[in-house]
Amino acid sequence: MPIIQSIERALRILDLFDEYATELKITDISMRLNLHKSTVHSLLKTLQKFHYIEQNQENGKYRLGMKLVERGNFVLSNLDIRVIAKNYLTELSMKTGNTTHLVIQDGKEGVYIDKVEGTSATILYSRIGRRVPIHSSAVGKTLVAFKSDDELAQILEDYEFVVHTPNTITNQQDFLTELEKIRERGYALDNEENEPGVACIAVPIRNHTGKVIAAMSMSQPATRLHPEATESAVAMLKQAAQEISTKLGYGIGPHAD
Repeated sequence: MPIIQSIERALRILDLFDEYATELKITDISMRLNLHKSTVHSLLKTLQKFHYIEQNQENGKYRLGMKLVERGNFVLSNLDIRVIAKNYLTELSMKTGNTTHLVIQDGKEGVYIDKVEGTSATILYSRIGRRVPIHSSAVGKTLVAFKSDDELAQILEDYEFVVHTPNTITNQQDFLTELEKIRERGYALDNEENEPGVACIAVPIRNHTGKVIAAMSMSQPATRLHPEATESAVAMLKQAAQEISTKLGYGIGPHAD
C-alpha cells in the first residue's frame, strides 16, 4: 500500500507533541523529523489552517489545536463501553477513594479511555488518551491474557520489555507465566511494576461474543496493597466488570458460556 509522504509527515508532526513537549519551535520539529525548515513550515501552515495546530503568538512556538479535542471527543462519544462503564468507575472510586481506569488495547499497548481520580490516591502517570505498556501494567496484562496463542504470539513478536521499576517483568517467559496466573484467578496485579509507589488491580470486560475488549482497574498507593484490601477490591471490580459485560451482551444468547 503506497504511503502519501506529505500526510505521513503531517501526522509525524502531530505525534511529536505530548505532555512533556506541549509546545515546539519550528527548528525543534525540523531537527526531530530531519526535515528542512521550509518543508516543516509548509506542513505547519496547512495544519494550522485546519486548526490541528496552533501558534503561540507570544513565543512563536507551535502546539496542538482544538480541532484534535473535537475529533477526539467524537471518537470517545462513540465508545459505548465508556458510557456504560462511567457510573461503575465513579461508584468504585467514591467507595474506595482509589483511582479507577478504563483501558482498551491498541496494537501492542493499552490506551486509557476514561479515568476517575480517587480522593485519597492521586495517580499521576495516567490520563485519558495516554498509552500504557502491556507487560508492566495490570490493565495491559489483562487485555492480552485471554488472547489465543496465535494472537499472543503476534503481539509478543519483537516486543520490547522496557524496565520501568525494579519489579518490572523483563522477559517473555516470565510474562507468559504471569498471564497464566491471570487466567486462573481472573484478575491482574501490578505491584509497583509500572510506577514506583503505585499498585493496580485490573479485571477484564467482555463483549457479547466473550471477547475481552477492555480492562477496568483500580490504582492505589502500594503501601495499601495487602491481602484483605486486594480481596475486597477484586470482588468489587469483578462484580462491576460482570455487570458491564452483561450490558454489552456477554452471557446472553448463543455465545453464552
